[in-house]
Amino acid sequence: MGQTITEKIFSDHAGREVKAGEIVRVPIDMTIGNDITTPISIKAFRESGAKKLANPDGFAIVLDHYIPAKDIASANQAKISRDFAYEHNLKYFFDEKDMGIEHALLPQKGLIVPGDVIIGADSHTCTHGALGAFATGMGSTDISFAIITGSNWFKVPETIKVELVGKPGKHVYGKDIILEVIRILGVDGALYKALEFTGEGLKYLNMADRFSICNMAIEAGAKNGIIAVDDITKEYLDQVAKENGGLRSEPKYFYSDPDANYVQTITIDLDKLSPLVAYPYLPENGKPIEEAVKDDLKIDQVMIGSCTNGRLEDLEIAAKIVKGKKVARHVRMIVTPATQKIFLEAQDRGYIRDLIEAGAVVSNPTCGACLGGYMGILGDNERCVSTTNRNFVGRMGARSSEIYLANSAVAAASAIAGKIADPREI
Repeated sequence: MGQTITEKIFSDHAGREVKAGEIVRVPIDMTIGNDITTPISIKAFRESGAKKLANPDGFAIVLDHYIPAKDIASANQAKISRDFAYEHNLKYFFDEKDMGIEHALLPQKGLIVPGDVIIGADSHTCTHGALGAFATGMGSTDISFAIITGSNWFKVPETIKVELVGKPGKHVYGKDIILEVIRILGVDGALYKALEFTGEGLKYLNMADRFSICNMAIEAGAKNGIIAVDDITKEYLDQVAKENGGLRSEPKYFYSDPDANYVQTITIDLDKLSPLVAYPYLPENGKPIEEAVKDDLKIDQVMIGSCTNGRLEDLEIAAKIVKGKKVARHVRMIVTPATQKIFLEAQDRGYIRDLIEAGAVVSNPTCGACLGGYMGILGDNERCVSTTNRNFVGRMGARSSEIYLANSAVAAASAIAGKIADPREI
C-alpha cells in the first residue's frame, strides 16, 4: 500500500517510512506563537529551566490578536512576548512595525515551505497546508516543548480525500468549497484526520482560495488540511521568493501514491455549487445562498477579513461589488486587510477608496473582530455576515448575536442590500 502526502512528510522527517496511526517524534521546521498563546509557552519555557531555544530561526512570534493593544491587559500580554523576542534576538518577530495576521503574514514572508512540519498555538495553523506542508495547531505547552527540544510528538493521521471536479461558477470560491465539505462531514466528521484536497477542480482555484480551504479544515475536526504543490503553488512561491530574497529553506515536494490508503473519499462537483452561507451556531450549517435570500435575513454588520478571507483577492471582490454604491444605512461594514502589504496593495489599486466611499471602515490587520476581541463586537440580538471561520454562540460578542459565515462577495452584497443577498444579483 502506498502513502499519502501527509504520511510522506512524516516519513521524511522521521527518517523512515511511517503509516497512519503510528506515533512519532519528528523535528519541527517552524513553530508559531501569537500574543494570546505565546505568554503561556514562555511561562512553561521558564519553569522548565530552559535557557535557550533549540532552533531560534524556526520560531516565529506574530502579535496579531490584540495589537495595537486594546487595554492594559492586552498591552501587558504583548509585552511578555516582546521581552522574550528581544531577549533571544528572534529573527522572525512581527509586531506593529510589520504587522499582519499570522496565517497570512508568514506565507507572504516566505517562511512557510512545502514539505515542512509546522505547528502553532492557534487552531487555524492548518492554513499552511495550502503550500504542501503539514501544519496543525497545538497547545501552548506543546509549543514550549517544541522550542525547547526542536521536535514534538504526533500520531500520524489517517486521510480523507476530497476530490474537486468541475469548474466553479460566478462568485463561488474556496470558502464555499470548504463550507460544503464541513456541511457534508459535520464539525467532527474529520476528527484527527488529514483532509487532502485533489482533483481537476484545483486548477481553477488561486492561492487565496486554497488558503481559505485549508484554513477551515479544523472546523470539520481535521488535524490538517493539505494540497499538493502544482504550477499555481510554484508560481506563488516564485513570487514570494522574489519579494523576500528567497524562501526560508529549500522546498520538498511530496505527492500521494495512486494506491495510497484513504479512509473516505468525498467528491464535490463545483459546477453544481452555489455560494454557501453557514447559519448559526455551527460552520456545518451551510445553506445555498438561494435559500438564505428566501429567508429574508436583515443584518446589522458585515465583517470582511481574518486569516480565512482577508487577502487581496477578497478585498478586490468586495470593492468591485460596492463600488459606486452605498452600504445600507442600518449596516456597519468592517474591512480588515490580513497584512500591511495587502493593505498597501489594495490602496494602490483603489480598493480601499472604493470600500471607504461605499461606507466601510477599514482597520489595521488584526484578529480582533473574529474572536470577539475588539474592532467589531456584536451587541445583543445583532446579526452579522462574516468572512471569518467560526459562528459559535458569542463568538463575536453578545451570546444572543448571530453570525452567518460567507465568502467576500456574499458579505459585500449583503452590506449593500441590508440583508443577506446573492452577489450574482447585485
